[in-house]
Amino acid sequence: MNVTLQEVSTREAAYHDEYPATVMALNQVELKPQVTGFVTGVHFQDGARVKKGQLLYSIDAQLYAANYEQAVANLKVQEANVNKAQKDANRYHELDKNDAVAKQLVDNADAALEMAQKQAEAAKANIAAVQTNVRYTKVYAPFDGIIGISAVKVGAAVSAGQTLLNTVSSDSQLAVDFNVDQKEIFRFTNLLANQKGVDSTFTLAFGSDQYPFPGKIALIDRAVDPSTGTIKTRLTFPNRDNLLRAGMTGTVRVMNNQGGNSVVIPHKAVTEQLGEFYVYVAGDSNKVNQRQLVLGKAMGTDIIVKDGLKEGEKIVVEGVQSLRQGSVIQVATPGATANTIK
Repeated sequence: MNVTLQEVSTREAAYHDEYPATVMALNQVELKPQVTGFVTGVHFQDGARVKKGQLLYSIDAQLYAANYEQAVANLKVQEANVNKAQKDANRYHELDKNDAVAKQLVDNADAALEMAQKQAEAAKANIAAVQTNVRYTKVYAPFDGIIGISAVKVGAAVSAGQTLLNTVSSDSQLAVDFNVDQKEIFRFTNLLANQKGVDSTFTLAFGSDQYPFPGKIALIDRAVDPSTGTIKTRLTFPNRDNLLRAGMTGTVRVMNNQGGNSVVIPHKAVTEQLGEFYVYVAGDSNKVNQRQLVLGKAMGTDIIVKDGLKEGEKIVVEGVQSLRQGSVIQVATPGATANTIK
């Protein structure tokens, strides 16, 4: 059999571990009204960027404004009652100094004054509550971000705390969440602790397309999910060109160089039989021996060999399909006639 051999060597084994991931907004809020009424204004374009404090929705404020005016009028009445009760109490106290009035009447005047004061305080509290409802007829952006498609139009009836108006999420920087096995907690904790700025350790891919900006590890969740034995880890990625959107799914690629110097061979040299992996190693008398391997991580067209090969051995990398245990081989030298192995 004419074959091509390659000498086994070791080299620094750096590769990427891959994890399915989901893009998440770091900040996301569902907007719901805090008062009941009809929408009188929508003050933005769907999908636009909004600034913190920007007016987004207006809800009919006529009823709440009328309630506020009524509350203000009621407070004035209560303040007038306090003024009258104060004068009555002062008059009875002056009479009491000369024993010109029954003690009970003095006590009644003080009680009436105290009641009027409490009613005035209640009227002030009512004004604050009604005034809050007036403010709640305006819905503002809670932070800088991007707003979605409005769920309501002008004239729609909305209920306090029930109707979903829209959703606002931050978009300058997005989170990417993925789960790692509990056995990797120590490794990722070290990555978090020793992280210095942003480098190529964490990248993000969508199919064959790689996101152009690297990310950094932000946090590791507080606990392992006992049902899966995994823990959630979060990365953050800049979103300078608005290429990332919340809800996208992709693949997180984490650089792994823990393998150090490892035996690395071409993947095409490996054959599989019933779930086990083999290579053909050149031996004595121009014969090959089939050697079982324990494989590690694939690295492009190469693969790491954890066990089964040593540096310096020669393996068949071309022509393996026609070989079997004990086959006699000849080495095919590119551009020359095949030579028998010596």
